[in-house]
Amino acid sequence: MKKSGLTAVVLSILVSPVYAADKEVNIYSYRQPFLIEPITEEFTKETGIKVNILYSKKGIAEKLSREGKYSPADVVLTSDFNRLLEITKKGLTQANQDVVLTETIPTQYRDDNRHWFALTTRARAMYVSRDRVSDQQSLTYEQLGSPDFKGRVCIRSGKHPYNISLIASMVAHHGEAETKAWLTKLKGNLARKPQGNDRGQVKAIQEGVCDISLGNSYYFGKMLNNEEQKPWAAAVNLVFPNQIDRGTHVNISGMAMAMHAPNRAEAEQLMAYLSSDKAQVLYAQMNMEYPVNPAVEPSEMVKSWGEFEADALPLTETAKHRQTAYRLLDEVKFDL
Repeated sequence: MKKSGLTAVVLSILVSPVYAADKEVNIYSYRQPFLIEPITEEFTKETGIKVNILYSKKGIAEKLSREGKYSPADVVLTSDFNRLLEITKKGLTQANQDVVLTETIPTQYRDDNRHWFALTTRARAMYVSRDRVSDQQSLTYEQLGSPDFKGRVCIRSGKHPYNISLIASMVAHHGEAETKAWLTKLKGNLARKPQGNDRGQVKAIQEGVCDISLGNSYYFGKMLNNEEQKPWAAAVNLVFPNQIDRGTHVNISGMAMAMHAPNRAEAEQLMAYLSSDKAQVLYAQMNMEYPVNPAVEPSEMVKSWGEFEADALPLTETAKHRQTAYRLLDEVKFDL
């Protein structure tokens, strides 16, 4: 592993012997192999296009910048919206004009200029103690700043991308001053200094450290499938906030075509395939996320968590307030 976090070896998905290996497409992926490989294997079987994948936890934007016009990357897959914005703002992507993508992906989950597209969504939900919090189904993000939750809230760093997106949406809905006041009250309600990850907050609820936390919805499924973490999940309910008004904030995983894609036609074909019914079923089931294609049902486990109304605020609008979110967190010294 290099310091950039990029894998040293490019993993190639084998091509079906029915086809000649004369076409290929290259992916740079922030998403893990267990999510990507089953889908790309099916894509290769159906099209004969060889898929080469380079996996990374960080550093893809920097690598694309260094490589410039010599980059072999055709498609970039990201695990969150913030990384899509990063590569787009740095001029490392290009528009994909394929009409299939606009037919399958709702407007609020794609770039106005067609540079990025969502693949799955996940709710920024609440994990709530089964025994110590009442009126759970009417909870809102705003209530996390209520005196009722003094000393009862756990949260990871406010500057984590998942929280930045939520705070940016709060600015979009309520304005800067009101959001700052909310962050100040929320900080005052914390049971401990922001720390750990989303699942760590649920563990803290199970241990009695706090009663409520924020976390992406798919972590509920991950905990239920983990013998060590099942007791954590058993201690909480997964609650979708703001069902009484604007709906629950959602984030996305997504894709973009690289600026200097050497295999543009194959990249377009792959991106269209990733939005198809077949690929969406696989993608959503693997990580217990919600398909972005509205024609595709969530997995049985995800459906068991119940339906919810998502915030209809376009992600492009949320993106406008990300820097304000960072600044407000600094002003209230949220993580300190």
